Amino acid sequence: MVTAIRHDDANNEAISAPLLASYRRQLETSRGLSPATVRNYLADLRPFFEYLTNEDIHFGRDGRGLRAFIQRNGTAEVSGVYRQMIRNYVSWLVEGRRITSGKTAGQRGHARGSVVRTLIALRAFMRYLIDRHKLPDAPLWQPSSSMMRRFTPKPTRRLPDIISAHEASRLVEAPNPAAATGQKQRAAALRDRAVLELLYGSGLRVSEASGLNVGDVALDRRSARVWGKGSKARMVPLGRPAVDAVTLYVQEARGLLATPASNEALFLNQRGGRLTQRSVQLMVLRYAASVDLRPGVHPHTLRHSFATHLLDGGADLRIVQELLGHSSPSATQVYTHISQTEARRAYMSAHPLAQQVHKTAEPTP
Repeated sequence: MVTAIRHDDANNEAISAPLLASYRRQLETSRGLSPATVRNYLADLRPFFEYLTNEDIHFGRDGRGLRAFIQRNGTAEVSGVYRQMIRNYVSWLVEGRRITSGKTAGQRGHARGSVVRTLIALRAFMRYLIDRHKLPDAPLWQPSSSMMRRFTPKPTRRLPDIISAHEASRLVEAPNPAAATGQKQRAAALRDRAVLELLYGSGLRVSEASGLNVGDVALDRRSARVWGKGSKARMVPLGRPAVDAVTLYVQEARGLLATPASNEALFLNQRGGRLTQRSVQLMVLRYAASVDLRPGVHPHTLRHSFATHLLDGGADLRIVQELLGHSSPSATQVYTHISQTEARRAYMSAHPLAQQVHKTAEPTP
């Protein structure tokens, strides 16, 4: 029975360990995906193998069982079998699969966004098998397949979570080195201030901030080289507050967090190792609570706020796209909608004519 996809599961007959290891290497090398993205791709394949088990479809070593199932009615019917399988798979994801982890554990049915992500992972894996002649090809698995788009539910677009510029300033200024009771505590406060300055002042992802090395930051040029999704490097500008905070951290604090401070990582934890993404997430939550911000403020909230505040200030959309490291302008356009929403809210609450219209439109009791 197929319950998971793991390298160390000797009893898993659904997929061979060599095939999965080969696929992992292909994701890491040919596509240049980060370790976290590779893990997500592999994890998002698990529902498909659960579905095959539920349907009594044996994947077999190197996909031989699935190939036999796809070709059971002859090569002329391959496309139809694929279409029916994916149609049933999507229906099962939306209505039938019981969620076993996360906030929705115990519920049945995936959200639309989760279904889309799962299909992206499956499509990449199927293309990998087809290119190695382990499965027959079909139009469904071709790049930009219109057929696959018909099976893929349109995700509900949620507006990114943001905080105001004033709230962002309060959060960034929350670490207080002057109030520290010892050298290590002061060093941690200086580090945290520098991290928060980069998250909001340069719009870095948490992985980008955590992954910074000392050699990536050019304080004299007020810039930093960061590694984004797909291991793509980009240069980001550093504002004066960020330069000052990082300079103070490097000069006064970094050496106190490692003895000797030989780790190439810019931001270090109390044991001298690289500050982890999880530590940055907890840091943001802690400081947000300390300045009475609403619950749920996380590092990406600062990135979303960075982009929205730039657009509010008149920045060009393509410039914001480059600063964020988005490969497509469509990923950045959502912030224009937030900016318009915030502008309308400000107008409705502050402009006297807007208030007059609003009052006139109210029904007379």
